[in-house]
Amino acid sequence: MQNAVIRAENLSKKYTLGIRSGLQGGRTSLRDQLTQTARGFTRNLKRKLSSSAPPAELPGDFWALKDISFDVQQGEIVGIVGRNGAGKSTLLKILSRITEPTTGRVEIEGRVASLLEVGTGFHSELTGRENIYLNGAILGMSKAEISRKFDEIVAFAEVEKFLETPVKRYSSGMYVRLAFAVAAHLEPEILIVDEVLAVGDTAFQKKCLGKMGDVSAKEGRTVLFVSHNMETVQSLCQRACLLEAGQVVTQGPTADVINQYLASVRDTMLSEGSSLAQRQDRSGDGSARFTAIEIEDADGGSVVRANSRLKITLRYEGKAPLLHPQFSATVYDYNRSLGLVSLSSKTTGGLPDTIPASGEVTCITEPLYLTPGRCYINLSLYRAGGSICTDYIQYAGYFDVEGCDIFGLGKLPERDWVVCLREHAWHFQESRALVQQL
Repeated sequence: MQNAVIRAENLSKKYTLGIRSGLQGGRTSLRDQLTQTARGFTRNLKRKLSSSAPPAELPGDFWALKDISFDVQQGEIVGIVGRNGAGKSTLLKILSRITEPTTGRVEIEGRVASLLEVGTGFHSELTGRENIYLNGAILGMSKAEISRKFDEIVAFAEVEKFLETPVKRYSSGMYVRLAFAVAAHLEPEILIVDEVLAVGDTAFQKKCLGKMGDVSAKEGRTVLFVSHNMETVQSLCQRACLLEAGQVVTQGPTADVINQYLASVRDTMLSEGSSLAQRQDRSGDGSARFTAIEIEDADGGSVVRANSRLKITLRYEGKAPLLHPQFSATVYDYNRSLGLVSLSSKTTGGLPDTIPASGEVTCITEPLYLTPGRCYINLSLYRAGGSICTDYIQYAGYFDVEGCDIFGLGKLPERDWVVCLREHAWHFQESRALVQQL
């Protein structure tokens, strides 16, 4: 397309797992090294001169990406979604020129700034000030250009007190704040951001999302954004691409792509029945994680009915006691991904300021008055008063609601156009103007 700033054609990336036969004890002779180098040169030459289709698989070969093609237009914010291991990070590394594709090609017009993991592009022994100039130089900017943006970068990152401190002494949150500020303010034409923003606190995440929206809408720059938080992807991105097992499953309007992704994750989770401790498709810093969830009728019923009080029991394990923890469980409609109710300890309280590293918490609701059908629950755990996410899992559990005559009307509600009912009353009063006319 005419305004495309990123064009990917038949991109594939292969890694070799384990040790190839003939290399005993994990050691490689000089002859083997020369042979492998020659083979690599030949493969690269053939790739450039011939078709970009991936070669046949060999034992030990793993294709992180396979035959991916897409275009990104100038000024677009495109979300890349998919489960862990789908190939998202590998794709971003190729686009950032950190690694080369095994086959295929990518054309990029303009300077690229990447924020792929904590510490990317920083030298640990240099100070914050020195790393700002280092990153700008890597992007091809002059010292004068960097100096014009310097105060804006420092103010955005909120690290004024630590400018002269080597970044090896920065916390992960400080690293991310400074790295994003540099990437967003040094005027690259393309900004690539991976899940690394999840390390920062909630307030800074919102600040970064607002900045990404500004650089796209107001400055016409292009953003590629990877996140497991579908609400963020939905609000930020105009278009999305779904990766699965290294291949593009679908791409198009964000809402359509997210719905397909959520349906896939949900169905896989429900069919596998994997425990929360084993779930890999989660985000957060991992300092504490959910290990189990139980959902039942709080009054001891054998099933959850439309007028049941819900009891949700959560077990978790952490590395240290949690200060100012916040547990949240959001109930969703299974069919339409519609949020019904959010249950948060931040709103209702009830938890001590400090809880042990491992334990169990329970939430009991008033009757939710749900119509019959399946509902599922997303879980999140924050510490430090809600500023740091330690664990977030979509589709952590589900429950089925059986119908009952909630309001004594002699009939059961149906889940055809509504999911959540509430007791309420209607009253009729004649219009006085109408009475006077009659």
